[in-house]
Amino acid sequence: MSVRRVMGIETEYGISVPGDPTANPMLLSGYVVNAYASAGSSGTRATKASWDYEDEAPLRDARGFEMNRQLADASQLTDEEDPTLANVVLTNGARLYVDHAHPEYSSPEVTSPRDAIRWDRAGERIMLEAVRRLAPVRGTGGVNLYKNNTDGKGASYGTHENYLMRLETPFAEIVRHLVPFFVARQVMCGAGRVGIGQDSSTTGFQISQRADFFEVEVGLETTLKRPIINTRDEPHAVADLYRRLHVIIGDANLCDVANLLKMGTTSLVLAMIEDRALTADLVVNKPVSTLHAVSHDPSLKTLIELRDGRNVTAVELLWLYHEQVSRWLDSRYAGELDADTAEVMQRWESVLARLERDPMECARELDWVAKLALMQGYRDRDGLEWSDHRLRAIDIQWSDVRPEKGLFHRLQQRGRIETLVPEEAVGHAVTHPPEDTRAYFRGRCLEKYADQIAAASWDSLIFDLPGHTSLQRVPMLEPLRGTRAAVGALIDRSEDATALLRELAAASG
Repeated sequence: MSVRRVMGIETEYGISVPGDPTANPMLLSGYVVNAYASAGSSGTRATKASWDYEDEAPLRDARGFEMNRQLADASQLTDEEDPTLANVVLTNGARLYVDHAHPEYSSPEVTSPRDAIRWDRAGERIMLEAVRRLAPVRGTGGVNLYKNNTDGKGASYGTHENYLMRLETPFAEIVRHLVPFFVARQVMCGAGRVGIGQDSSTTGFQISQRADFFEVEVGLETTLKRPIINTRDEPHAVADLYRRLHVIIGDANLCDVANLLKMGTTSLVLAMIEDRALTADLVVNKPVSTLHAVSHDPSLKTLIELRDGRNVTAVELLWLYHEQVSRWLDSRYAGELDADTAEVMQRWESVLARLERDPMECARELDWVAKLALMQGYRDRDGLEWSDHRLRAIDIQWSDVRPEKGLFHRLQQRGRIETLVPEEAVGHAVTHPPEDTRAYFRGRCLEKYADQIAAASWDSLIFDLPGHTSLQRVPMLEPLRGTRAAVGALIDRSEDATALLRELAAASG
């Protein structure tokens, strides 16, 4: 095992209309999705295909049971189609839809942290295009979108990660080893936030946008009583082989390096859990309150109490994980690491060393440090207290998707943020799918046979072919099939979907 596995990022974007706090966010989110879906260019146009909900099971719990639908909150019933909400599939293999009154971009499946960054940033481009298309439209009032996780007034919206894992891995082991890691991980990949508490009623600056909104250690919910470990058991793959670990505790990252570390270090820890190679007892006492305390302390001095009696900082706890991963990789690969794994390990070590020495040394790489440095500049220049409303406005403006308005983008344009993925690669990912997962088959079919696809999901395409009285479902339960190497030539030579399905049937028969 290495850092490489099937993974992806889902991001709900903050939405507002300047000067109109009463604007309906669900309606606005629909405007956003439809604005992009109706784009004139075939490269950016979404298809008419709807979302296929047949194989979704949002109430199935990884602990071995299924929640009663009568007891579930309405927000959990994501397998019920609402025809009034915009929901489209893109030619890059992603899903763009309205979720909980926010426009959400769910990236296609990728196999490396760098590709996770690339297609996540493609989502930023897509949201920007939607905003620009809405700007001249009467009645929308100029919709603004923000890649953040809270409005600063008590509402939070998610950035979720997904990792494909082997089903045979005991879920209790996932909980045991991931909870301490997630308590500490925020010091590398927190997005930074002005205000303490869910409603920001206490003044100050904290590391994570999401930490204050987590209330339990383990659970199925994602919008109420949010858990550090989410137990949703919906693999979107062969159910006898895989589980999809649905991580809801991360922040929305704008910095490439922070995003790389978030996805890469988590994937490595998961590989060790699968390999039964994590032996150190790093269980944290009172993990929820400790999660909050770590986030509230940008000095990184807060001590985390471990079950074995040790007290360590978040950085020291991450060093303990790094050391175990490093030893495991040495024993498995004898120093011969693939490029993706080597990059994650090198940057993990470098960032921890500098966070330990002086967190501000990471201002080019980590979101919360870059934001804090900018905020401190304003505070020093204008003598502002953390309670000043101008700092909260700056916090929101930081994540504006418009490059001429977003403060992060201004820093990036000035060379003050390290970029890992070139802009041209991001631009290509807006309309093209990854080539090494089933997203390639989904995206290429949506591009070439759009008029003959009735619905799509992560694990199926449903074709509506002329001459057939019933719809034709093509299952895609193996995420590493449907790649360019496997089906690229087939799609290229198939003039229509009928020819494509004929060849697929012949190959499988």
